[in-house]
Amino acid sequence: MNKHTNLLPIRIISKVVRGFGRGSKELGIPTANVDSRDLSCSCGDWENLPTGIYWGFARIGEVKEDDNEDVIGRVHTAAISIGYNPTYNNKEKTVEPHLIAPIGSPQRCLSCCNETQYGDFYDQTIVLSVVGYLRPELPFEGIEKLTAAIKKDIKDSEKFASNSTPITEQEMKWVEVGKEI
Repeated sequence: MNKHTNLLPIRIISKVVRGFGRGSKELGIPTANVDSRDLSCSCGDWENLPTGIYWGFARIGEVKEDDNEDVIGRVHTAAISIGYNPTYNNKEKTVEPHLIAPIGSPQRCLSCCNETQYGDFYDQTIVLSVVGYLRPELPFEGIEKLTAAIKKDIKDSEKFASNSTPITEQEMKWVEVGKEI
């Protein structure tokens, strides 16, 4: 297990910013990149965020009271990368949640590798709870191996998030209504 799991859950409120564009264009697995400059975080500042691949819950934008299927304002399970993307040798730490559409959603298998594809969320508020650790971030030999690992992370995220435990219920509720850390 990751030595930083004692920090979990980690709660983050920030804005969505443009990333490198690799998630959606190159991998077919888009992410909502978290702004490091406009951040409230339960573990302190950006540099205190422990690196690794995690699962949790995310909401983009404000809570919606109506019953429509819009992604904005809804709680989603998320597969979350925190770190330096060693396959790409990034020099700056990023936080990149991939929001997972519910089973049966038309967005569920829209991307080029059959993963969730939503529109752009730039400048929207993101409320994120990092609940559980999946694995360390690793360098991969090629895009195919990286994509396969991320697809497994997405499946594992769904599996863990679907287990009804006091912590998953607590964090889903916080993401739903969270306005401050």
